[in-house]
Amino acid sequence: MSDPSPSRIALPAVIARRERVVREGFWRKLRKAAGHIPFADDLLAAFYCALDPDTPLKVRGTLLAALVYFITPADMIPDFIAGLGFTDDAAVLAMTMGLVGGHITPRHREKARGALLRPVPQDG
Repeated sequence: MSDPSPSRIALPAVIARRERVVREGFWRKLRKAAGHIPFADDLLAAFYCALDPDTPLKVRGTLLAALVYFITPADMIPDFIAGLGFTDDAAVLAMTMGLVGGHITPRHREKARGALLRPVPQDG
């Protein structure tokens, strides 16, 4: 049996690192942005899909990358610019949903709808 390629070894580590960033920062960022983003339902569905262990690894990695972009303060368009701040985040999410959105199940969407009806968790 041959040695696994470096990219096959690195992918789970990168995904684990992205998942940690998302778990630590997603709710805090969503709390700050909740009134300013019309795409919260897709964002939450992507969140639940990305954290679902049944989601294929490459799909999880792609979704986590988009979620990290949402969380990270260093954007192409800073989030604090009224009217424009989240357009780059929306574009990244829309592109990601176009690529892997078929993996977002009705269960992920239902969890997202439920989360939108509850107060955003305070402790992340």
